[in-house]
Amino acid sequence: QFSFQENGWGASLAERLVRKCDVVNRGLSGYNTRWAKLILPRLISKSTGAESTVAVTIFFGANDSALKDLNPKQHVPLEEYAANLKSMIQYLKSVDITEDRIILITPPPLQESAWEKECLAKGDKLNRRNATTGEYAQACVQVARDCGTDVLDLWTLMQKNQEFSSYLSDGLHLSTKGNSFLAAQLWSCLEKKLSALPSLLPYWRDVDHTNPEASLL
Repeated sequence: QFSFQENGWGASLAERLVRKCDVVNRGLSGYNTRWAKLILPRLISKSTGAESTVAVTIFFGANDSALKDLNPKQHVPLEEYAANLKSMIQYLKSVDITEDRIILITPPPLQESAWEKECLAKGDKLNRRNATTGEYAQACVQVARDCGTDVLDLWTLMQKNQEFSSYLSDGLHLSTKGNSFLAAQLWSCLEKKLSALPSLLPYWRDVDHTNPEASLL
């Protein structure tokens, strides 16, 4: 949901793809795969132009991996999380969005000390663990392998070369830097899928001003 905020990764993709295609935000803050699986047919169907969909990202795990005893509302067991991802992929395929147009994104890593401060401020205990989030990230990668989709392993990539806390605004959600990182990684995944898309309508200098109908209709 936050991907279209200022400097968000969704907004960045939309800017890159202006006059190529529309980037549609159907993210829902706080949701997990159990809920997303139920509402997916309302968000994407054959009648909503599935056949003209170039790519779909599925980005879940940060909420599913919340600790069951401390956050039972958002928690989804690991095996169910994987099954739900597979179910969403199968649904998309049923409305003619093939696996080569689906990109799974793992949850980002969790910076526990920063997120613990957020939890304590609300009178709660630390309700997530980075190691647990990593298990969900691994499951997401495995689902992508099993189903033949692309996957962006954000959990691993963000921890690869440096201290990853700067990628997160509060230990859980992406910062401006984290959004830029995700946008860049996702673009390298999308570029080959989108490079052949034509521009919508001619550049203004190419319009025949004496007979615009000839250029525009």
